[in-house]
Amino acid sequence: MNILILAAGTRNKVVQYFKKTFEGVGKVIATDASRLAPAIYEADSYYIVPPITAPGYIDVILDICKKERINGVLSLIDPELSLLAANEEKFKSIGTTVIGSSFDLCEMSLDKMQMYKWLVEHSYNCARSWMNKEKFYKAVDAGEISYPVFLKPARGSASINISKVYNMDTIDVIFNHENGIMIQEFLNGQEIGADVYIDMISGEVVSIFTKKKIVMRAGETDKAVSFKNQELFDLIERFVLEAGYKGQIDIDIFDVNGVYYISEVNPRFGGGYPHAYESGCDHMRLILNNLKGETNQRLIGSYDDGIYMMKYNEVMINRGI
Repeated sequence: MNILILAAGTRNKVVQYFKKTFEGVGKVIATDASRLAPAIYEADSYYIVPPITAPGYIDVILDICKKERINGVLSLIDPELSLLAANEEKFKSIGTTVIGSSFDLCEMSLDKMQMYKWLVEHSYNCARSWMNKEKFYKAVDAGEISYPVFLKPARGSASINISKVYNMDTIDVIFNHENGIMIQEFLNGQEIGADVYIDMISGEVVSIFTKKKIVMRAGETDKAVSFKNQELFDLIERFVLEAGYKGQIDIDIFDVNGVYYISEVNPRFGGGYPHAYESGCDHMRLILNNLKGETNQRLIGSYDDGIYMMKYNEVMINRGI
């Protein structure tokens, strides 16, 4: 039973957890476009591959899957999720399961405006958003929204190019220099992260871990504390099932005066997942069970609250690159 982790990058912990779970059962193979990606050296073996935008990239991955007899493949970066989903049948034909959600859901998750429209249509609380600055200005004049607001690329990840803006002049400057920018309401509340696993056989939500984010850095959770709330668990389960996600996902939520707002979804392992794993939510085991053809039991909230995660820097030395 072998698994392939694409775009491993600096997700050393994720690779380590898979190694621990698959020990004695199969191999963990990793890929990256750079030899300086430290996580690849945690795997049983690794491949240096072209960038995902290179012609023939997916054929390179399929060849690795055939050579290594890969049972399951997943990626740790957003842009590659849609690529895997679009080629799911090619992987299936060689006996490899794509661990992830459908192409449409991966695309919706990557496009913040598309996600916003879906949330509104399905009556979920979310931050109001605009792609048209003139419509936003009219909403400001009507007293429907006030500054500050966030400006961000409608498509993107890792909180890249996000600005907190306090006036019209700044919005005009950014819109004049950047394309595909959206304006989003500033939610003044507690940011929450949820690590969720949806069984790939039954389609049911089998694990939810939630944490209150204390410190963020480069779009990732740097410090956080675990907590439990049944109302939040119910909201997450309803949302995930209605949308139709599968496998591992990461959800950003805001608690604004006791009301939960869904913000974004990453259909992959998030940067803060080690908090969930170390608190007892072993989603690598759930993936292994599914690859074996076994349906997982429901384990929602099976962890202690009040568990703190604090990230710190580590160094890998390799003389043989």
